[in-house]
Amino acid sequence: MDDIDFRFMDFKEIVENLILRDNAPNIPEAIDRLFSDIANINRESMVEIQDAQVEEMAVNLWNWAVTKRVGLVISEEQKAKLRHVACKLVCMCGGSAASEESIQRQILMNMKTGKGWVDVGNAVIADQFFQDAMAGLEQLYVNLMQRSSTEVHVTLQKIAVERDLFKVLSYQAEAACARGDFQRASMCALRCKDMLTRFPKMTGYLHVLCYNFGVETHKQNKYEESSFWLSQSYDIGKMDKNSVGPEMLAKVLRLLATAYLDWDGREYYDKALRAINLANKEHLNPAGLFLKMKILLKSEIANEELLEAVMEILHLDMSLDFCLNVAKLLMDHEREAVGFYFMKIICERFKSSENIGKALLLHIDMLLQRKEELLAKEKIEEIILGQQTGRRLTTELVGCLHNILWKKAARSFEVQNYADALNWYCYSLRFYATDQTDLDFAKLRRNMASCYLRLKQFDKAKEAVIEAEQCDPTNIFTQFYVFKVAVLEGNSGRALRAITTLEKLLVPEGPKENKLLADRDSSVMLLGLAAQFALENGQQIVAGKALEYLARYSEDPQQVLTALKCLFRVVLPRVSQMPESESKKEEMGRLLTCLNTALLKISQSFKGEDSISDSRANEAHWFRKIAWNLAVQCDKDPVTMREFFILSYKLSQFCPSDQVILIAQKTCLLMAAAVDLEQGRKASTTFEETKLLNRALEQIHKCREIWNLLKETGDFSSDPCETLLLLYEFEVKAKMNDPLLDSFLESVWELPHLESKTFETIASLAVEMPAHYPSIALKALKRALLLYKKKESIDVLRYSNCMHNLINLLVPDGVPSTELCPLEEVWGYFEDALNIIIHTGGYPETEILWLMIKSWNTGICMYGKRKYVSAEKWCGLALRFLDHLGSLKRSYETQVNILYSELVEALDQKKGSLFNEE
Repeated sequence: MDDIDFRFMDFKEIVENLILRDNAPNIPEAIDRLFSDIANINRESMVEIQDAQVEEMAVNLWNWAVTKRVGLVISEEQKAKLRHVACKLVCMCGGSAASEESIQRQILMNMKTGKGWVDVGNAVIADQFFQDAMAGLEQLYVNLMQRSSTEVHVTLQKIAVERDLFKVLSYQAEAACARGDFQRASMCALRCKDMLTRFPKMTGYLHVLCYNFGVETHKQNKYEESSFWLSQSYDIGKMDKNSVGPEMLAKVLRLLATAYLDWDGREYYDKALRAINLANKEHLNPAGLFLKMKILLKSEIANEELLEAVMEILHLDMSLDFCLNVAKLLMDHEREAVGFYFMKIICERFKSSENIGKALLLHIDMLLQRKEELLAKEKIEEIILGQQTGRRLTTELVGCLHNILWKKAARSFEVQNYADALNWYCYSLRFYATDQTDLDFAKLRRNMASCYLRLKQFDKAKEAVIEAEQCDPTNIFTQFYVFKVAVLEGNSGRALRAITTLEKLLVPEGPKENKLLADRDSSVMLLGLAAQFALENGQQIVAGKALEYLARYSEDPQQVLTALKCLFRVVLPRVSQMPESESKKEEMGRLLTCLNTALLKISQSFKGEDSISDSRANEAHWFRKIAWNLAVQCDKDPVTMREFFILSYKLSQFCPSDQVILIAQKTCLLMAAAVDLEQGRKASTTFEETKLLNRALEQIHKCREIWNLLKETGDFSSDPCETLLLLYEFEVKAKMNDPLLDSFLESVWELPHLESKTFETIASLAVEMPAHYPSIALKALKRALLLYKKKESIDVLRYSNCMHNLINLLVPDGVPSTELCPLEEVWGYFEDALNIIIHTGGYPETEILWLMIKSWNTGICMYGKRKYVSAEKWCGLALRFLDHLGSLKRSYETQVNILYSELVEALDQKKGSLFNEE
């Protein structure tokens, strides 16, 4: 057995499994497999299987496909595929020697398979089966003609064949129409039409088929084809009045008239009119009358003829709603003369109807649209009179009237005719009972308040707003008008409360509160309008609050930035003039929040952008400068100053990195680090101190990166940035007991450009709590003194201060610290100071006095340690410092000399102890 045989055996197995296991989940895959395999199977591949077995398999598959099975869902396309497979299998059997019964079965299966494919939208495959069915019918007809049967029997069988031929032709017409082949479809349909004399019962079927073709082609805007099919449908329907009623014939003719009308050619309007007249003659229907009016209007007939058609409608006793629709149609086609005349007749004809209000409202609406305002007002007054005399409009119609009046008022408001708008709103107000208040009433009063405000009638505006607030206080528009009235009255407190209420309405407490939040954009828009209105009326504080809320709630980044710019321009001058107080601190905190919002919006606008746009960079520049200026104003509040500097730095990151920006960034980070270090010194806990020192270190590192970039842009030799960074970093490392502190200082000692003051600062920081590095302090002070001496002209004041710090470090509290350096070296520093005093004028007298006392106390200390020679030496040194005192010498000279004499006398008594000194 070859590959084809194997393929068929697989095919047979799939069919059997499909039928036996009809609830298997893989049914769609099995059907697709059968459908794809059938194209590769022929009778030769089934040579070992008898025709009867193949037919049985095909019939079982066919029956399984068409039988309804509970819990099993097979799509129409899957059914079509199964019929396709079964039909192909059946057609493989018998060949030219097929029995008459087999041929009939094949014809039936081909017809139903083709129809199934048409129904699922595959007309191309369907046509193949219809052709096979047609071939089968021809073969069957030939067989009938060749048989020697009775004439009656042959005639009956010929009729059966012709009936099937009719069906196949109708199916072919359906497939051709689906393919867009109008010529073939019309040919098949006309052949069917010719056969109706023999099959009159098929008249209704062919009539509906042609109608459906007309509907489909009309949807496709194929008006010529549609008119053909609808004409045929009407002609066929007329052939048997028992099969097709006049209602259906009229329906066909109305669609035919519509097709001619949509064809949109003057030559087709007459055909459309003939068709609709015929339709109305067949069966009078409001739709037919309305369509006739449309055709007449489209054909642009004279008003006289149009009026005749309108009067015909009245004679036919059409309903009020229908008549009103015709009136609208007339007005829509700008046939005002006929339309208004018709409305007048309608109102008179139906005046006793309970629905006459509909006509009156439509008449008013028409008059207003045509600017016949005086006539409209007359009609409105009639309705008001009717309301007072018992002929009241229904609640629904009153609502419609309000809608008409409000639309008219809105049109007047748009063209700034506020008095006219108010007039129409007043008409609307007259339809409200004195005790009737609802949300629409509040809206009406708000609209009236808006008109009053434009007309400068502030008292009436205030009255309208009060009534609106009583009805609908949680409405954002109500609060907006409360705000406007308050601003105009100069009541800034009331205006601020209204803005605050408006802000609260933007953030409801529960999910069901304030349904108007569905239109959040309107709420945000009102904040912008409120800010603008307050500014126009000189309410700067109120405007600032509105702008603040606008920036907080708007989702448009550009709107937020614009609002913040305006806010700063409004608030900054006032805040800058405020004295230092808690109020100013609160204002600064508010501005800090606003700048953070600006930073957020600017950063969001830069996300995903490869390059910085000029507009965005300009925005960042503007807010960077504002943050800088505010930082400068916060010299009394270093914590807030730091926040503004950090914000200025962050905003500058969105600016082009030129020299100006780098300098600004460097300064911001230096200032922020300085503040953190200062706050660290004041910290009450170790944790807080560590946090501040780490933050300062982070800013120092960032600043150093910027400084390195900045140095590449020019000469900054006079800039103290590098020195400050060094000192800041040293302070952090010293206070955090950094184990790498010594390695950090190794490079510092080698730096050539450091000044004495820098070393003095290092010395001071080295022993500032919690740091304690006296050896580093000593080394730094030595370098500072060395630098002072190297200068051509020594700065005596600074030198004396540095010497003071050095000696104080080495001789704290009059007790020399031999751990840092030997006493001889300490003596040397005193000698250096004395030498400067002798050879340089201007040494501070207080410092000389301090050196005298320090040396004297050291001598006394030595005396206490029984080091008498050293004691005499140090006390003698004190006398030498005494000689260089100025005005203070007289105060100390006698006392010191007496003490020194007593010391010498005591030393003489202890001569033996002199040799005990080490």
